Amino acid sequence: MAEWTFLTHHAHVLLAVAQNNDAAVRDIAEVVGVTPRSALTILNDLESAGYLEREKRGRRNHYVLHPDRPLRHPSNATHTVDDLIRALLDVT
Repeated sequence: MAEWTFLTHHAHVLLAVAQNNDAAVRDIAEVVGVTPRSALTILNDLESAGYLEREKRGRRNHYVLHPDRPLRHPSNATHTVDDLIRALLDVT
């Protein structure tokens, strides 16, 4: 039986960044269960689509999420990144 999850790797990377916006790519990859190269590709996708920005801080990146951005699928477009984060993470 094939294993599957309800959320894509893109959603998991977004949630990992929401939990730690100073995490290294390798740490994000470990949390999500992908290779660092895959995590970097996903971070690039999220940045290109306007869901996050990277700020250089010394030799590390700091990620700034844009929580007001709508989710991409038409059936979820009335919900925002913030809605997803609040639904799936313990945030106040």
